[in-house]
Amino acid sequence: MNRQKLIEQIQAKKSCLCIGLDTDIHRIPSQFKSSSDPVFEFNKAIIDATHDLCVAYKPNIAFYESMGISGWKSLEKTLDYIPDDIFTIADAKRGDILNTSTMYAKTYFEYMDFDAVTVAPYMGKDSVTPFLEFTDKWVIVLGLTSNEGSADFQQLQLNSGEMLYEKVIKTVQQWGNPDNLMFVIGATRHEMLADIRSIAPDHFFLIPGVGAQGGDVEQVMLNGRNNDVGMLINSSRNIIYAGTGHDFQEMARSSALSIQHTMAGYIGM
Repeated sequence: MNRQKLIEQIQAKKSCLCIGLDTDIHRIPSQFKSSSDPVFEFNKAIIDATHDLCVAYKPNIAFYESMGISGWKSLEKTLDYIPDDIFTIADAKRGDILNTSTMYAKTYFEYMDFDAVTVAPYMGKDSVTPFLEFTDKWVIVLGLTSNEGSADFQQLQLNSGEMLYEKVIKTVQQWGNPDNLMFVIGATRHEMLADIRSIAPDHFFLIPGVGAQGGDVEQVMLNGRNNDVGMLINSSRNIIYAGTGHDFQEMARSSALSIQHTMAGYIGM
């Protein structure tokens, strides 16, 4: 999906919601346990309940590959079921030497046909650029993450006075452009969002951490948006596990709708 189509979806739905399909077979409602593919059937139900409220789905690859071949099959079926006008993100956090990254890129962009993949930039330019060679595909590079451990390295101050995450964001922008490159910026760092937006004014941000990790949608919308909105705000557990009984679909939709309503107030302003 190219940038213009993504922006059109955001404006049409008054939403920049991304729903994380971090599907744990041990947490899904019991009625799925007898299914031949409980993970896919649960994902299908979540997609049916929320697809008109979100512009992206983000399967976390670890939850699928941990189940071996059956998990990969569930992932493929889930990806095929997502409507074509919804942006898809492989949350894989890959990044390796040139020839290995090339194979990862082929996996997610050719074999599986995701729109985007998350990439770790620690190994430098040659670990990221293979992902940038595909038309209408996106690389989402880790910038400032929402986990507690991000302080260990990302927030180290360099001799230049910059934080390491600032240096990463400035450097990586030289490898791609706003049409194929996004950055992961944690929602729990909303006080830093305005500064990060000034560093990367035109790029989209994927913003995890809303909900279970404590991020606030309104603060993110206030501090992070640009003229194109320029954000995909992710919520995973707060939506897909909003309910655990037979009303789980209604609960998931209600949670997604609440977030979308907040977003709508800031889109088109």
